[in-house]
Amino acid sequence: MSEELTHSTNEPWSIRVGADGRDEYEVVVGHGLLGRLKGLLGERVNKVLVIHPRALRTTGDAVREDLAAQGFEALTAEIPDAEEAKHLQVAGFCWQVLGQNDFTRSDAIVSVGGGAVTDVAGFVASTWLRGVKVVHIPTSVLGMVDAAVGGKTGINTAEGKNLVGTFYPPAGVLADLDALATLPKNEVVNGLAEVIKCGFIRDERILELIEAHPEQAVDPSSEVFAELVRRAIAVKAEIVSQDFREAGLREHLNYGHTLGHAIEHAERYSWRHGAAVAVGMAFAAELARSLGRLSDADADRHVSILRLVGLPTTYRGDRWQALLDGMRRDKKARGSMLRFVLLNSQGSPGVLDVPDPSVLFAAYQEIAE
Repeated sequence: MSEELTHSTNEPWSIRVGADGRDEYEVVVGHGLLGRLKGLLGERVNKVLVIHPRALRTTGDAVREDLAAQGFEALTAEIPDAEEAKHLQVAGFCWQVLGQNDFTRSDAIVSVGGGAVTDVAGFVASTWLRGVKVVHIPTSVLGMVDAAVGGKTGINTAEGKNLVGTFYPPAGVLADLDALATLPKNEVVNGLAEVIKCGFIRDERILELIEAHPEQAVDPSSEVFAELVRRAIAVKAEIVSQDFREAGLREHLNYGHTLGHAIEHAERYSWRHGAAVAVGMAFAAELARSLGRLSDADADRHVSILRLVGLPTTYRGDRWQALLDGMRRDKKARGSMLRFVLLNSQGSPGVLDVPDPSVLFAAYQEIAE
């Protein structure tokens, strides 16, 4: 066993995240972490609203019952599954529950679920009374390595994904790997796209672990998988700690997301986020190659690693105009300029404005089905 994997997965990792020197919080990665929730909520909290999706009703009820047993006045709010949760009407429903139960600024919200739940629960917490405490308990790989860490919240509109949102750090995050034990394999693979992204933009060891142990990389019970999750969270924590409000460095975390978000919108969110981002990374690699910024070996490595875990690297050739329109509406665009995070080499990302759609179209032909 290499030295990177000598940490026992029975011992939790604690990763600190700082928001520009303010509002530091802890992300705990490990097994059997629910007992740590009370400590993250603090002594002043009396009422807690547990927000969970319909598919996790049993889990949400279990968290509520555990909180009640510890002396909290705990309630639940059940919201739709996946991206259907990220709508203003759902946020309004949560605000209604908070109002009807007289939640004050000293009370708290706990999110239980995947990235969509984290996004909407964080948004509700950031806007109720201009901000109440929120603790995230992500139950998906995507939620653990991406949505729950970093303090971005958001809901979708008809015009695009996450166009309405806030920056709002949680009081803490409990990334309990036990929650992934029954996760379908396609959901595990979906979350690995964000893990792989962290490998390309910062931590090459992530890529090496996947190349060396592809079967363990998709097995949530393996030590390799636990190490991948921990490393991805550490990458995001480091970047967010330096640039909480995405003034510069944090943009690198959008690698693969410009085209990825456009694909999600074109598919009316029937595509999983990780699958769309995987295609987005394959496209970004081709674009960087065509501009002479990325070597053939590094560009080809994108397709190799993504396919190794079962993620897609191509998309429909007849959808280019719809995708271009979607990218122009993306929150990362600046006027008529489309902005892309591209690699100059492995682990060295940068942001590039691309004014000429023909350059994008040529790169897209390389991944078009």
